[in-house]
Amino acid sequence: MDDSSPFRVAVVGGGIGGLFCALSLNYHVKQPIHIDVYEQASQYREIGAGVGIGPNAAKLFGEIGLGDRLGSIAGERNGVWISFRRHDDGGEVITIPLVETSTARNMSMARSEFLDTLIEAIRERNAATLHTSKRCVSLSKDDPNSVTLHFADSTTANANLVIAADGIHSAIRAQFATDKPVYGGMIAYRGVIPISSLPTWNFPTYSVLWMARGRHFLVFPISKNESLNIVAFVTKSEAEVQDTEESWTQECDRAEVERDFAGFENTVQHLIRQMPQPASKWRLNYREPLDQWVHMGGRVVLVGDASHSMMPHQGAGAGQAAEDDYILAHCLNGYLSQGRWDGKSLEDWMHLYQQVRLPRAQKVAKTSKEAGETYEMVTEDLKDVPLDDALSIVRERIEQRMKWIWTEDLSEVFARAKRENGFEAPQSNGNL
Repeated sequence: MDDSSPFRVAVVGGGIGGLFCALSLNYHVKQPIHIDVYEQASQYREIGAGVGIGPNAAKLFGEIGLGDRLGSIAGERNGVWISFRRHDDGGEVITIPLVETSTARNMSMARSEFLDTLIEAIRERNAATLHTSKRCVSLSKDDPNSVTLHFADSTTANANLVIAADGIHSAIRAQFATDKPVYGGMIAYRGVIPISSLPTWNFPTYSVLWMARGRHFLVFPISKNESLNIVAFVTKSEAEVQDTEESWTQECDRAEVERDFAGFENTVQHLIRQMPQPASKWRLNYREPLDQWVHMGGRVVLVGDASHSMMPHQGAGAGQAAEDDYILAHCLNGYLSQGRWDGKSLEDWMHLYQQVRLPRAQKVAKTSKEAGETYEMVTEDLKDVPLDDALSIVRERIEQRMKWIWTEDLSEVFARAKRENGFEAPQSNGNL
C-alpha cells in the first residue's frame, strides 16, 4: 500500500455513537484519513425521545468544539441532576446535585436534536462522507491491509479499518459472536409532552424519579427545557412480556400505563394522562459482556452498544459510546503518527483501545442493571424489606453512585496505559 494514500475508515452505523466517532476521528487523528459513515436507513434520524449525557462525555464533546451547541439544545439544570421521590406521596428521598465544571456539565437532550447537531458539524467540517440505505451484512478480509464491507444491496466497499457502531443488533458483532440480546427484567413506557401543557410544574430544569417496589417513573426536561421526557419502568417476568418488543415504535393503550402505576401520587397520574395515546412501550434488553472487541488482525473494532449494550438506568450508554470513540481516535492517531501501516502494529493499538475501555464499560453496564433493580427495590436484599426501611437503604446506595462514572479522567487513564504497555506517546493535540 502507498503510504501517501489516506487511511480509509468505515464507520458502520449512523446513530449518535457512529457520528461522534466520525467527528472524533476527524478532530484527533492528525494524519490523512478518509472516513465513510454507512447508515442502513434511508435517512439519518433517531427514533426515541430523550438521552442523557454526563460530564465525562460532555467534556469530550466540548473538546472538539461542540459544547456550546449541545448546551444550547439541552437547557439549564440549575445545579441539580435528579430528585428521587416516594411514589405514594412525592416525599423527597434524596436530591443529587450535578457535577459541573468550566468545560462540562450534565445535559439531557432530544435524540433527534442531538443527531442533527452532529450531522451539521460533520457537514460543516467535511469530516466524513455520509451514506444512507447501506445495511452492512458481513465483512471479509482478502487483503492484509483492508477489509471488504458487503451491503444488503449487493454493493461492496473497502476500508483499512472498520468500526462497528451498529448497535445492540450489530450484524458485525454477529459475525464474531453467537450471543443474543438478553431480557433485562423490565419494560418501559415512553412519551414526550410539552411542559407548557402542564398547569404547574415544580421541576422545570432537572430530573425527577418516583420509586415504588417493582416500578419507577422518571421524567427529565429536554429541548431547552420546553418538553418533558417520560420513561416509566416496570419489573415484569419474561413470561409477562412475550408480546413486547425491543422497539422504539411499539405502542400500547395508555390505560396499560395507568394500571401499572396505580397508587402513584397525583403528579404522576396527571403526567400519565398527558402522555400520547397510544403510548410507546419498550422491552429492555442488553447483551452479556463480550471480552473481544478487536477482530481481523485489528482491522475491525466494536464500539458502543455493539460492544457493551447496557440497561439505561444510569443514563450512561451514550456517554460510554463517546468514551469509546475518543480513546479509539487517539489510538488510531498513535498508530498513524508512527508512519506504520503494518497490520500487527494496528492490532497492537486496537488492543490498547480495548484494554482501556473494556473494563470500565463493562462495569458501567453491570452497575446500570443494578441501579434499576435498586430503584425498584427488587434486589435480593431489598425485596422483602419494608418500604420505609428499603428507601433508607436506597438513599445511601445512590448518593455517590454516579461520581466514578462522571469524573473519570480519560486523558490520564490513556496516558498511563500507554506507559505501562510500552507505547510511545503519539503526537496529539496536547493533553494525551
